[in-house]
Amino acid sequence: MQDTRILSTFQDEPPEAPVPAKVRPPVFDACSVGVALRAVLFVESAVAVGAMFGASSVLDWLARLSLITGGAFPATVVWLVLACAGKRLLARLPLKAQYVAGVLLGALAGLYGCGMLFMAGLLLPAPWWACAFSGALLSAVLVAALALRARGQMPAATTARLQELQARIRPHFLFNTLNSAIALVRAEPAKAEALLEDLSDLFRHALADPGESVTLGQEITLAQRYLAIEQVRFGERLRVAWSLDPRAESARLPPLLLQPLVENAVHHGVEPSAQGAEIKISTERRGSTVVVKVSNSVPAGPGASGNGVALDNVRTRLRLLHDVQGQFQSAFRNGVFQVRIEVPI
Repeated sequence: MQDTRILSTFQDEPPEAPVPAKVRPPVFDACSVGVALRAVLFVESAVAVGAMFGASSVLDWLARLSLITGGAFPATVVWLVLACAGKRLLARLPLKAQYVAGVLLGALAGLYGCGMLFMAGLLLPAPWWACAFSGALLSAVLVAALALRARGQMPAATTARLQELQARIRPHFLFNTLNSAIALVRAEPAKAEALLEDLSDLFRHALADPGESVTLGQEITLAQRYLAIEQVRFGERLRVAWSLDPRAESARLPPLLLQPLVENAVHHGVEPSAQGAEIKISTERRGSTVVVKVSNSVPAGPGASGNGVALDNVRTRLRLLHDVQGQFQSAFRNGVFQVRIEVPI
């Protein structure tokens, strides 16, 4: 006997939604101030060395350098602009095709620089083949360097995530959090429920895959969840002061960057002191820059600030994401340890 209701139930099930393909980042990224500066310095250094060949004196070398720079500098700028403008298009190509595209752009840029000197009457006759091959060679070296830099982000991010996952599931942290929740179940069930929700959000965030960057607003929310848990544990010993600029929330940070700084402040400022400590977190937008500060009192002196592994990890990931536009500073002064971060917006 057939049950049409059962059959119709199976037939009416909506098909599974296709899983969107994950967008792969480009093998090299030229849309960075630091990359642009390094590219210009690299090309100019190569030009300076090349100009030494055949130069009879320092003045002759300077004249040759000025002439070649007149074509090499705009060619480098053209390569950077084209590589940055076509970043999304390059990301859709296979890896080998991205390398080839970068080299071909270098050859075109070399022809462009040669053409500028030719039209100005400074290079007659124009060595078109030499310019094209020179541009291709320099761009090949530059693309390889940028690819190695981009590849260096992966192990750093993976190591950081593993460290943070380990921090989230540390036995004493989980034990203390669950004990705090158990103690609140009968007396204050609503507060116990909120504490467990905060713990669940922390694990969900740590196990998620947010990509290479998140917003400062997301990092602040995660830090607030973490401090809400620790507030139940330490009570009045943990004093937190927030000074947040809403205009700074769209700044991009590596994932799980702010929370380990706050955790360090709790571990080295609140835990060792019977009186506790005050933790201050502030954000401020200054033009095109966002400044983030995390400070805490350290009762046991600078030696209680730890071995600096977490700080080194934060510094490395910040440099990999923002290069020279990202600044990280830490200092201990008058019993207060402060971390200062600057990122572009």
